[in-house]
Amino acid sequence: MRGPLGAVLERYPLSDGTTEDGGIIRHNRKCRDVAFLVIFIAFWVAMIVNSSFGFNQGNPLRLTYGLDYKGNVCGDKHAHPGLHQLELKYWLNPNQVYQSGVKDSQFKLSNARSICLLDCPTPLEDSLSWVCDYPEGDIHLSMDDWIDRNYDYYEILTPGMKNASLQLQGPCYPVIFPTVNVYWSCQYIARASNASLRHWKQMGGVDIKEDIVVDKSIHSFINSRSSVLKRYMADIGKAWPVLIVCGGLLPLFLSVVWLLMIRYFVAAMPWITVAFFNILIITVTVFYYLKAGWIGNDAISPIIGDHDPYMHVFGRELNHLRAAAILMTFVMVLSILTSIAIVRRILMGTSVLKVAAKVIGEVQALIIFPVIPYSILAIFYMVWISAALHLFSSGQVVQNNCNTNCCAYDLLSEKVNCDHCCGYSIRYTPHIAVAIFFHLFGCYWVTKFFIACSSTVIAGSVASYYWTRGETSSEVPVLPVFDSMKRLIRYSLGSVALGSLIVSFVESIRFILESFRRKLKVTETTPDSWFGKMVYHTSQGCLSCVEWTIKSVNRNAYIMIAITGKSFCRSSAIATELIMNNILRLVRVNVIGDVILFLGKLFVSLSSAVFGFLVLDTHKYSSGHNKLSSPLLPVLVCWTLGYVVATLFFAVVEMSIDTLILSFCQDSEEHEGTAQFAPLLLMETLNEQNDMQRLTQ
Repeated sequence: MRGPLGAVLERYPLSDGTTEDGGIIRHNRKCRDVAFLVIFIAFWVAMIVNSSFGFNQGNPLRLTYGLDYKGNVCGDKHAHPGLHQLELKYWLNPNQVYQSGVKDSQFKLSNARSICLLDCPTPLEDSLSWVCDYPEGDIHLSMDDWIDRNYDYYEILTPGMKNASLQLQGPCYPVIFPTVNVYWSCQYIARASNASLRHWKQMGGVDIKEDIVVDKSIHSFINSRSSVLKRYMADIGKAWPVLIVCGGLLPLFLSVVWLLMIRYFVAAMPWITVAFFNILIITVTVFYYLKAGWIGNDAISPIIGDHDPYMHVFGRELNHLRAAAILMTFVMVLSILTSIAIVRRILMGTSVLKVAAKVIGEVQALIIFPVIPYSILAIFYMVWISAALHLFSSGQVVQNNCNTNCCAYDLLSEKVNCDHCCGYSIRYTPHIAVAIFFHLFGCYWVTKFFIACSSTVIAGSVASYYWTRGETSSEVPVLPVFDSMKRLIRYSLGSVALGSLIVSFVESIRFILESFRRKLKVTETTPDSWFGKMVYHTSQGCLSCVEWTIKSVNRNAYIMIAITGKSFCRSSAIATELIMNNILRLVRVNVIGDVILFLGKLFVSLSSAVFGFLVLDTHKYSSGHNKLSSPLLPVLVCWTLGYVVATLFFAVVEMSIDTLILSFCQDSEEHEGTAQFAPLLLMETLNEQNDMQRLTQ
């Protein structure tokens, strides 16, 4: 029976059993889908321009530290005055903090007078301490002297300045409430010092509000969604050594070891993979329970440095960790049940893996080849993450427009100033959100593109091995890989760009629709409506099916691109027809192999996540200057990077299996049901009689 490739390939064995020179792999190739390669190059140029905007406008310090009343970022040594090591934001006027927390008040905390300090002040037990404004004007003190004096120069003030200070208008303000360092902001504790408050009243100071609102105002500000998002992004910047080691080097090592073990211990690897995967997913779940505080006393705390052990401050980050722990519990249970269900079918997957192991042994360069796309993606990710941090922190620092009372003593003009005393904030324009989304989409497309390039090269190498009965690899083991790389670069980059664009676009649309669906579910007036639930779950299932189908078609299309050199659409049609003609054979043989490979990828990525958790739990990242607000996002990034690296290396086995199966199917159709070029082990595995025996058993 002449299959769908008959008119395309025109590749048959000669009467003496040899093959035509050049043969199926090199037949009639030319550049395909060039327009999409041009679009991809233009997209790269746009990404460079977009990233340059972030590098020019952004400042990653803004993600961690706040702004003082002058618009300076705390900790910025280039600010005026220089704020090197002064990283903690402190609100001077407790009454302004109180007013910002009163319901229906027009006063915002961003307009309260704030400065940057080295540590958070606490009241004295036997006297009244002060925190004074930056030394300027007639206050002839350097910043270092000001710090050495504990920010207190009240005794050298003029009588007018002292009177203004007693009115809570500065330049010095009393320390009445204890404060604690919560994510680089001094959180007020609504527990006024009786001694300090008594001294303040004896000096004739104005009444200071002692309500719990003083505590809640700053707490709400620190735990706003935008503040939490900024801290999560800052965590990525602080944990970059962990990302390199646990997200880059560790999965590289584990993936290479896994491939070598597949090569030499293929019979045991499925069992080892399933066992270690379940152990690791249980370990990750336990770590989430530890950090959520449900096991032991190691829950994350937003407080940085030493503090009163009887005082507890919670943030959104802890809730996110608890939600992740619940999710991981369901995933753990599902994975264990799935592993039990496939135990009896692992032997069939082992037979398929043996075929791939033989190919890897013949074409030895396949184990080393993924290092090339890995190196390219590693450089790309380092630049991309840096640009992402700058984009997330971009925006203009502008003074607020406020019509509330924010009067404060101006040391330069030597008087109380009620004009232009509003605070500063970062103004984000709509195009910044578009730039961030564009940056995220670019990362996804580029990742899919290089994974697709790697898969196409592997498919071309394995196809060369199959259709020449292994003759191309008998003398020069690396020749098929180099030839496949040259064919990809010369003819098929446009087709790969199109395929990766389709997957990226579909998954982006799915993500956007999923976000809208969640919002609609929250705001729906009749959440118990059966029709609404049916539409919700049906649409979710349809999108998942479309996404899975496109990924599957793409993977097989890359194989046919490598074999035939046709365009992406034509290759997809050829691959789909081959699959439909041999659907039972493919399902019976390949499904378990895909499951084992998927578990192997999860094993590598989970190992990256576990080691990332362990490193982030050390003293360096759990306290002090490099303290993370939460290990959640860095661990997820390690998990994602580990999965990408595992995908690059596991594609050697995955694409080898798929390429051999599709080549076998086409070979069988071209030669009336009997494959002429298949290796003996592959014929034993895919022979329909053996398949029927397995199905009967």
